[in-house]
Amino acid sequence: MLTINTSPFGSRDCEGTSRRDFLRVGGLGLGTLTLADLIANKAFAVRSRADYVRDKAVVLLYMSGGASHIETFNPNMDAPSPYNSMTGEVSSSLSGVTFGGTFPTLAKWAHKMAIVRSFSHPIGGHEQAHVHVLSGGTDPKGQATKGRSIGSLCARIRGTNHPKTGFPSYALLTHPEKDGQYRKELGRVAKGSWPGDLGSSYAPFIRQDEVTGKGKNTKKSSSFGKGTVAADMQLNLSRERLENRKALLASIDGLRREADAAGALAAADEYEQRALELILGSAAETFDLSKEKPKVLEAYDTSAMKIGHKVFRKSTLGHQMLLARRMVESGAGFVTVHSAGWDMHADGNNPGMVKGMNMLGWTLDKAVSAFLQDLEDRGLSDKVLLVLTGDFGRTPTINKRGGRDHWAKLGTLAFAGGGLPMGQVIGKADRRNGEPADNPISPNMMMGTILHTLFDFGKMRIAQGITPELIQRVEDAHPIPELVV
Repeated sequence: MLTINTSPFGSRDCEGTSRRDFLRVGGLGLGTLTLADLIANKAFAVRSRADYVRDKAVVLLYMSGGASHIETFNPNMDAPSPYNSMTGEVSSSLSGVTFGGTFPTLAKWAHKMAIVRSFSHPIGGHEQAHVHVLSGGTDPKGQATKGRSIGSLCARIRGTNHPKTGFPSYALLTHPEKDGQYRKELGRVAKGSWPGDLGSSYAPFIRQDEVTGKGKNTKKSSSFGKGTVAADMQLNLSRERLENRKALLASIDGLRREADAAGALAAADEYEQRALELILGSAAETFDLSKEKPKVLEAYDTSAMKIGHKVFRKSTLGHQMLLARRMVESGAGFVTVHSAGWDMHADGNNPGMVKGMNMLGWTLDKAVSAFLQDLEDRGLSDKVLLVLTGDFGRTPTINKRGGRDHWAKLGTLAFAGGGLPMGQVIGKADRRNGEPADNPISPNMMMGTILHTLFDFGKMRIAQGITPELIQRVEDAHPIPELVV
């Protein structure tokens, strides 16, 4: 459905000369598409794209629940059990570096990755850690009372929508979950993706039913390549109503009557056309995976793998990574892909390490390897930075049930692409894989690396429309020195 929200943004005088009206795509959750960003305010769009915004994008693969740093990128097999990987190790393409045993294909990409083995922060509870990590540490206690998500900050700097395509700058890709524990993780990740003090205009593109796992449009896709995002897009938008031009024009006319004397919405017919083009055209095509070559779909397809603990569903991680690539090509600047289920306690709600990694580890191995190969094939490796992380790591010790518990002193963090220096290991864990032995890396430094990849700080400092406060927020984030070009 198409909803018109005529509430003001910013100040308005008695004649309405500074009023800005919004066109919102409601059921789809395309965030808030400002008419000025899409059409009228072209001058601002040109400045924001031409000067300090680099032609790059970030895809953040977020492993919620707390992916083990040991069974992923630091198997530590020279140490005695329980301080080494329960799934063993595999040799990688980077001399002297091994990955966890469920990453055999990804290990072949190690020479094009940067592995951080000293990622650390102080928060060991899921909900707070999600907020802390996804905010780049700007909310120090993870209470969602300070700061803002990294993606929202990027959208604030970049603009809420791509100036040419209108595609949202910031997106969160999730999937309706069947397992109750996984549904909890959806809500936590959504909370961590919040815009905070930047305001709701910078919230991510997200479907509400993907957050809650509820709603009428959560039915399973019939086949890979015809996923729920594209299907729900059509269901939620109600094409019949959109194509009823009489009803639509009546809504637009309502906006015209509210417009100020200076003609802020004088070209409402153009707004209507561009909005419809985005909704029914380019955005819909982005989510239509059937347009991909069968070979590409097959490479990404993880649907043969079942994920869950009490209730299972087919994995869509490959599907989501492919969507992330298509979204970046359509103009998105920051896409978070949510992978649930990494909380491997071996308790009533979660599997143990071996079972969990045999489920999620192999899935990630296939999906991420396909993504990296796809980027390389399409000449996008230097344009797109992939970041892999989660809320925290796992205990270096193994509990009596065969699981590992929450551990914030070390966590999982890896990078690939983006034109950054790859083929290196950054930092070192101690002998027991419990704490950084040197060079501790924080969420703030992860955020700084992302911001330095996406934006030219020197040009930003002298750009019009960028406030000193915003510049300070950016400069407070310090990049990982080894990844600064």
